[in-house]
Amino acid sequence: MARNTTRTYTVSEVSTLIKVALEGGLPGRLTVAGQISGFKRHASGHAYFALKDDKSVLAAVMWRSKLAAVRFAPEDGMAVLATGYIDLYEPTGKVQLYVDRLEPAGVGALQVAFEQMVKRLRAEGLFDDRHKKPLPRFPMRIGIVTSPSGAAIVDIVNSIRSRWPCARLFFRAVPVQGPGAAEEIAHAVAQVNRENARRRLDLLIVGRGGGSLEDLWAFNEEVLARAIHASRIPIISAVGHEVDITIADLVADARASTPTQAGVIAVPDRAEVSARLDQADRRLRQDLRSRLDLSRQRLATILAGRVFREPQGALAVPAQRVDELAMRLRHAARQGLTRLERRLADAHQRVAAIEPRRVLAEQRTRLEALAGVLDQRERSVLNANQLQCTALENRLQAMNPRAVLRRGYSLTRDAQSGRLITRSRDVRQDTAIVTELADEDWIESRVTARKEADDRADR
Repeated sequence: MARNTTRTYTVSEVSTLIKVALEGGLPGRLTVAGQISGFKRHASGHAYFALKDDKSVLAAVMWRSKLAAVRFAPEDGMAVLATGYIDLYEPTGKVQLYVDRLEPAGVGALQVAFEQMVKRLRAEGLFDDRHKKPLPRFPMRIGIVTSPSGAAIVDIVNSIRSRWPCARLFFRAVPVQGPGAAEEIAHAVAQVNRENARRRLDLLIVGRGGGSLEDLWAFNEEVLARAIHASRIPIISAVGHEVDITIADLVADARASTPTQAGVIAVPDRAEVSARLDQADRRLRQDLRSRLDLSRQRLATILAGRVFREPQGALAVPAQRVDELAMRLRHAARQGLTRLERRLADAHQRVAAIEPRRVLAEQRTRLEALAGVLDQRERSVLNANQLQCTALENRLQAMNPRAVLRRGYSLTRDAQSGRLITRSRDVRQDTAIVTELADEDWIESRVTARKEADDRADR
């Protein structure tokens, strides 16, 4: 009986079989429609995500070089069309779609990128009216940033020349389409601002003619939007036709629907300005004539007044008033002098009644008497104090122990210690003693014998 045999495969061999089957059974390239889920950009720049519908999920990978060409930012939940090839990632046995092209489903990638950019810049406040600078009413120096070969430069220049030929135009040539165009335009706007201390531009026009969304894409780039927002010179954006709206239009201080319209917005119409000046001149002349007529009428009224018909009569009342005031002043002065004379006479009489010489003599006599009394009392006090001092001196002399020595007494001290000896027991035999006499005389001697009183007899 034959035995059934089954071949055993390794994991790697099975992975190879699946890989070969996928390569042989699937198209080399295919486009998959689905929603993005779990989109993550690795530190290496590669993107890992999944495409899903209501029934299945397919892992997807997009390398950094391919992802750089995507104009919009992929987000979770976005419906997309992913083009690439299916292959097996052998280390994990996972079937993946290696995407090399990604675009939104139903809407162009550029349109999605445009909407995303508008949403983000609007959130940052780049479109807010508070950032819009007012356009000058009568610009005399205007800068134009556009392509030298397009029709836009011709339309802008012709529009400005026909309306406001006195303006000076400064042209800066830039590419307006293709790779790097947005950076070139942004650099030109920034450089014009840096050099404006020398150029003194009042206004700047940035734009180009119409085209497809891809043709106009340089004016939707973030680098140009930020350069326009940072400009200190007011900017008019003139991009495409009337139906075209770019991010540069939204950021700029003013938007022109066409390059020709940019000239209309930038400068006033010379004919309209001239008409307004003529009208202002007529109003000014009319106002001046009205003012002159009114002034003539007022002058005629003034000349017809009494002050001009009888000028001396106008001075009569003030002259009479001056005379009255002068009379009142003289009368008041005389009265004031009379009162002062009376007060002076009264004061003189009071002084005479006082007799100052007699008063001074009395006061001098009284002062001399007081001085004599004071001198007498001073001498009495000094005598009394002197007597008291003499008595105190005598008492001090009597109490002086040295004065007692003059009456035959003496003081005996221990020659070594200087202690006063009052009893015989204070010394011993052969002790050296000093005897002090009157007039500071002294005698030194030595104890040869001593006698002590009987203590019991003393008691």
